[in-house]
Amino acid sequence: MNRYPLWKYLIVLAAVLIGVLYTLPNLYGESPAVQIAGAKTAVKVDQDTLSRAEQALDQAGLNPTAGSFEMNGPVGTVRLRFDSTDTQLKAKDQLEKVLNPDPQNPDYTIALNLMSASPNWLTALGAHPMYLGLDLRGGVHFLLQVDMQGALTSRYDSMAGEARTILRDAKLKVEDVERNQQSVRATFATQEDRDAAIDTLRRAMPEMVFTTGQSGDQWLVDGTLSPASITQVQDNALKQNIQTLHNRINELGVAEPVIQQQGGDRIVVQLPGVQDVAKAKDILGRTATLEIHMVDDSPTAMAALASGRVPFGLVRYTDRDGRPLLLRRQVILTGENLQDAQPGRDQQTQQPTVNLTLDSKGARIFRDVTRDNIGKRMAIVLFENGKGEVVTAPVIRSEIPGGQVQISGSMNAQEAADVALLLRAGSLAAPMHIIEERTIGPSLGAANIKQGFDSTLYGFTAIAIFIILYYHLFGVFSTLGLSFNVLLLLAVLSMLQATLTLPGIAAIALTLGMAIDANVLINERIREELRAGLPPQQAIHLGFDRAWATIFDSNLTSLIVGVALLAFGSGPVRGFAVVHCIGILTSMFSSVVGVRALANLWYGRQRKLKSISIGQVWKPKQD
Repeated sequence: MNRYPLWKYLIVLAAVLIGVLYTLPNLYGESPAVQIAGAKTAVKVDQDTLSRAEQALDQAGLNPTAGSFEMNGPVGTVRLRFDSTDTQLKAKDQLEKVLNPDPQNPDYTIALNLMSASPNWLTALGAHPMYLGLDLRGGVHFLLQVDMQGALTSRYDSMAGEARTILRDAKLKVEDVERNQQSVRATFATQEDRDAAIDTLRRAMPEMVFTTGQSGDQWLVDGTLSPASITQVQDNALKQNIQTLHNRINELGVAEPVIQQQGGDRIVVQLPGVQDVAKAKDILGRTATLEIHMVDDSPTAMAALASGRVPFGLVRYTDRDGRPLLLRRQVILTGENLQDAQPGRDQQTQQPTVNLTLDSKGARIFRDVTRDNIGKRMAIVLFENGKGEVVTAPVIRSEIPGGQVQISGSMNAQEAADVALLLRAGSLAAPMHIIEERTIGPSLGAANIKQGFDSTLYGFTAIAIFIILYYHLFGVFSTLGLSFNVLLLLAVLSMLQATLTLPGIAAIALTLGMAIDANVLINERIREELRAGLPPQQAIHLGFDRAWATIFDSNLTSLIVGVALLAFGSGPVRGFAVVHCIGILTSMFSSVVGVRALANLWYGRQRKLKSISIGQVWKPKQD
């Protein structure tokens, strides 16, 4: 009656072993480490970088306890672990001297960080510790303000070029089309030209609201975005900036960064484990903006360039080889029009290429520009850390329709991959600036961990003492089941690589209370069966079976609330909900399956069982 088949015991044993294995990494803590990432998107971090770093540290007598090279998507990161913070700080200074000989223009970002101190055999098995949130690990918190006016300005610049192309295709006479503050203004010589143009513009650009006017002998059309279109531009800019921040911060390898929208024009960035605020600001400042301009290679421009002058309407940039170029100020396309960038090879020459995919508007503009400028050069400019650099300036060989653009030149396969990454992850839709910054020190995080751990431990101890005194041996079973539940919960959180925060610790404490409630229901049900005069074996069997319905109903209602918090909550509420939902599932398994396995092992093989240790069974008085 109270005997599990062997496979059920094996399932419980496997669950215990998995729980121990995946909980262990959380007990080893973390070691001070130095992390190396590229300060520029085009700078590669690879196995050679790790070798250079280890050689530089060896020459300085600073030996790391472990070193590793990891790929985060297409970007590499080097991490070096040390036995003390003093060695960590000395190693960081040494690596700065060796890897960044020019401090004003660093090639690498060298940051202080923490690494798991788990032994290699655990890591090889895929057992990693949970990530710790900002309140437990320490780190930096930034609140960024997105310049929505800047996003609209970029949008109007793009639409001015689009309007110019539309009017040219329609063969309509127009004197000038340019952005006029937060609008697009087209100037015409006659009223007839203006009236013909406004109908064409309204059909081709339905997101714009056009009005007419007159200034002297000029006839004007002013176009502004509709309120719905303005909202859409701002939303897209915010989403694109968040995605760009994700791409850039992931390159640094920060564990579980929090990057989320706050309000209509702000972004919250939390970087756990990062204590160097200057480096954190540098990470955020590396977000880049992509622009495409035409190169002016005319004799006049070249003569001016040779004499060091920059004619009106042009701007001077340098390419990656340091050669100067004069570009037209007019922006043809921005990163807003870029959907994807991937490395590839030319099917005819087998040369490495970068293949761009533009959106519909970008494809149309690019088609018209390439058709009208065959034989001329087009420059792709990336603005990074406030500086513009020409990534490539290919010659336009033919009209390029369809939005599929292939860039080729004097670059190898690795450089093509770097350029693709640069273009794919580097575009920023709107400027941003930091309006709030906050640093949480590691000592405060350690204090929060200690307080959370102590509160959970004291609560567990108090529950264990009470349940053992009240239910005797079945109280011991319940306490072991409670320990099993905590073990499973921590293991699942570690396997999911969840981020543990203070609300998460509160959810663990709540899970302990809910788990012991299930055991109380089971024990009291067994007592009721004993009071009804049933033999002990049957009382145990019916006690577990009949308590199951009540346990399931109570946990199901709590799980519904947890799922609702998970679906609609954010930040700390969501962290609480994750631990709460997982804790409900593990508590049901440990209370119903785990504790029953213990009871079956202890009492199941005793055929003539006369009594069980479950505390005082009060029998009703007989009248």
